[in-house]
Amino acid sequence: MLSFEAIFEHAVPYMLVLTRLGGIFLAAPGIGGAIVPMRIKALLLVMFTAAIYPTISVSSLTPPDTSLIMLMPIVATELLIGMTIGLVAMLPLMGMQLAGMIAGYQMGLAMARAFDPNSGTDSVVIGQLLFYLGFGAFLTMGGLDHLFLAVAHTFERVPIGGFWFDQTPLDMVIGTLSASFELGLRVAAPIVTVILLIMVAMGFIMKTMPQINVLTIGFAIKIVVGLMIMAFSITVLERVAADEIARVLALLQDWTLSLGS
Repeated sequence: MLSFEAIFEHAVPYMLVLTRLGGIFLAAPGIGGAIVPMRIKALLLVMFTAAIYPTISVSSLTPPDTSLIMLMPIVATELLIGMTIGLVAMLPLMGMQLAGMIAGYQMGLAMARAFDPNSGTDSVVIGQLLFYLGFGAFLTMGGLDHLFLAVAHTFERVPIGGFWFDQTPLDMVIGTLSASFELGLRVAAPIVTVILLIMVAMGFIMKTMPQINVLTIGFAIKIVVGLMIMAFSITVLERVAADEIARVLALLQDWTLSLGS
């Protein structure tokens, strides 16, 4: 007679492993947004869990013997591990999007908005352009591979149910958030500076030659000059984004290795 008891013994550990991996699909770049259908996410999550589960030691898979209600905090902490890794990796790309929003507003493209499938809202098109530029650098560097490997390595350091809220790396999250904000300002600074100089020049022209309708031509000048600066500096922007993404991935690697120590 076929017995399912052996399978049921792995049901709870399997779901907890799936929960830890599932945090990445909620916050990681690319796969964390609405651009990937939920069915595809669910299929990928089950596949990755099935691939990782046999490699985890039995001691790491044994959850505390508690009731269903007592398992809720464990599920929350398992989800927090994956979400922390995905969120920290997402912050540099959000910094690039912030740079595009700042540059777009200064160029006069605040009304040029389009639906962003990653966030599910409308955003400035320049912001989307820089976001996907950073996302391209992230994929080129194997960012998704680094994230999944980072989560897989956490099972060697933290067994199921061994992570608690006080172990959340708030310092790393705050530091990465500050660095991402700085990245956005650094990327937008050249465009903002040139636009400021154009505005000053337009002010002088308006005072010296009032007969010239500077406002009419100035609007187009800001857009053309801003786009030209972005086109000429696209390689530098990609390198700056790649350096910050590499630094963040290294931070995540160091954090996962420090767990349990």
